[in-house]
Amino acid sequence: MKSNTEQVFFALLQAGLWEKDAQLLPFGEIDFSAVMSLAEEQSVAGLVAAGIEHIVDGRPAKEDVLPFIGRSMQLEQRNMGINRFIGIIVKKMQGEGIETVLVKGQSVAQCYERPQWRSCGDIDFYLNKENYEKAKAYLTPLAASVEDEYVREKHLGMTIGSWVVELHGSLYSGLSSRVEQELAMVYWDTFMNRNIRRWKNGGTEIPILAMENNVFYVFTHILQHFYKGGVGLRQICDWCRLLWTYRQEIDVMKLEGQLRRAGLMTAWRAFGAVAVEYLGMNADAVPFYSDATKWKKKASRIKNYVLMSGNLGHNRDHSYFEKYPFLIRKYVSFSRRMRDLTRHAQVFPLDSLRFFPRILINGMRSAVRGEG
Repeated sequence: MKSNTEQVFFALLQAGLWEKDAQLLPFGEIDFSAVMSLAEEQSVAGLVAAGIEHIVDGRPAKEDVLPFIGRSMQLEQRNMGINRFIGIIVKKMQGEGIETVLVKGQSVAQCYERPQWRSCGDIDFYLNKENYEKAKAYLTPLAASVEDEYVREKHLGMTIGSWVVELHGSLYSGLSSRVEQELAMVYWDTFMNRNIRRWKNGGTEIPILAMENNVFYVFTHILQHFYKGGVGLRQICDWCRLLWTYRQEIDVMKLEGQLRRAGLMTAWRAFGAVAVEYLGMNADAVPFYSDATKWKKKASRIKNYVLMSGNLGHNRDHSYFEKYPFLIRKYVSFSRRMRDLTRHAQVFPLDSLRFFPRILINGMRSAVRGEG
């Protein structure tokens, strides 16, 4: 990879994320195939493609641009398909008396300038206890395949048609009791207080989380993947677009209370520095942002880890899942977690020690249940 690939990648990512001009002449010769590989690893190819449209000091060769055009067209088709499916399945569930809230994914995609160019993934439905059971009973017969259920976490995944659908009876993070308690308050606020918003998807009104709850949950999900195998820039970009879109409406005092009770203010400020330093976000739109040097140092380490691991651990070697028996797989996973703990402790020494016992215990429970 050329030494300038990372710089070009971030310049184009910022241009696409915020629809602003990009200048590439200062970078000299560019290996666009390497930029594309990095964009795919981080699941932000659509954003980088949008950034190419904003280059103001030259025009890349046609053969360099075509892969990005092709990828953006694929993303448009996939986003149209997933939105259509969500509209149909939610309307059917509502017809069966099943109330659900769409979280992450397409509920956040609408915060982008070009929602159709965001890399879409699974469909995540959040439900209360009663509706979780009703949704299982209704959707399971429609699925081509159904994963083993995580009963304690109230999580069930299945494939319906071309789409992976995940049911969540809780927003379990597996990080710490303080985080779980705050996510339990999100549950109460969502289902007891009925504090939700709605996204009009075609002819269907799709319930989604309230603003502060959405921002808080998306951030905890970033940390969940950061500590458990690898978070990608797509997830951090989602968080940035949420903050930017609702910057005038977010109840900052409520959000601060959520973060402090959960013990996540340090992590928030560090990832806020990532948003400003590497993703080009306006610092004024990041609540509690600080430009102190220590946060920039943490941001640099986070960025390096994100690029190393790839989106959801894209760059990690997962071949051991197929090569080795269960106990050896668990040993490899444990060894990897210990190495990650060393990296994480360089950024968040106290948080890493606080989160690791829960992560380790959950891993042991998974081993006892024969999962993974």
